Amino acid sequence: MTKPPLTIHLAAPRGFCAGVDRAIKIVEMAIAKWGAPVYVRHEIVHNKFVVDDLRAKGAVFVEELDDCPLDRPVIFSAHGVPKSVPQEAAQRQMIFVDATCPLVSKVHIEAARHHENGLQMIMIGHAGHPETIGTMGQLPEGEVLLVETVEDVATVLVRDPARLAFVTQTTLSVDDTADIVAALKARFPAIVGPHKEDICYATTNRQDAVKVMAPLCDAMLVVGAPNSSNSKRLVEVGARAGCGYAQLVQRAAEIDWRALEGIRALGITAGASAPEVLVNEVIDAFRARFEVTVRPVVTAEEHVEFKVPRVLRDPV
Repeated sequence: MTKPPLTIHLAAPRGFCAGVDRAIKIVEMAIAKWGAPVYVRHEIVHNKFVVDDLRAKGAVFVEELDDCPLDRPVIFSAHGVPKSVPQEAAQRQMIFVDATCPLVSKVHIEAARHHENGLQMIMIGHAGHPETIGTMGQLPEGEVLLVETVEDVATVLVRDPARLAFVTQTTLSVDDTADIVAALKARFPAIVGPHKEDICYATTNRQDAVKVMAPLCDAMLVVGAPNSSNSKRLVEVGARAGCGYAQLVQRAAEIDWRALEGIRALGITAGASAPEVLVNEVIDAFRARFEVTVRPVVTAEEHVEFKVPRVLRDPV
């Protein structure tokens, strides 16, 4: 029986970004240097496959420093942590390694600089996301106010409208954030923005690829985790860019085949914390059911690399 034809438009860039690559490498190098177990505060990146793989190699994932023994190294996740966490680790004389993405650290430094200049901060982000918690935790309570939507901007209570600055979570929708920034500038004309946009290059590039790919497709799959902010934003961007059906899947087993009946063109991309092996797994699942032609949709090339901390590069 002949299989129906299917064109898969494969977004590029997709999948791992430099910050995720670095964070995973930090855990692997820490295990190689100090032996297992190595403790990791929060999921190192938001992907179950990656976390399970590192767990099998000797990583133990916990939510708080209290869950870590004092005599084992602890790693802070790529999303960043409040300033109090490394301070507490230092007080306990623990070995700790900060795997915060350098682009998140840039936002932390920005926030601290504005605070030193006497400005109150407004953060555009998602409540409860570890990156938002980490960034807001760089400054004393009340110094960073969170807004999630344009509607929030209308009701946020600030200390002095003339002494404000804003930062953003690095994994937001570029378009949604632009609307919120416009609302902030309209209500607070004196508000100071970042020198360079906070949304990271990888988030922007993956969203741009989806915008180009979406109109070519009957349906789109984003390989990523349900707690991954940048992956969920890709689904929203795809739907908004004209793709009739967009679904987030962690693995091929989650594909809703009934929703994809009769498709002739499919878009596939992956969030910044999803490994390429899972993209290949999804493509193989379609090859089993369709006569597949893969067409790359290339909108940018990425050559960014971040160094791991010196403590891991130095000999024991």
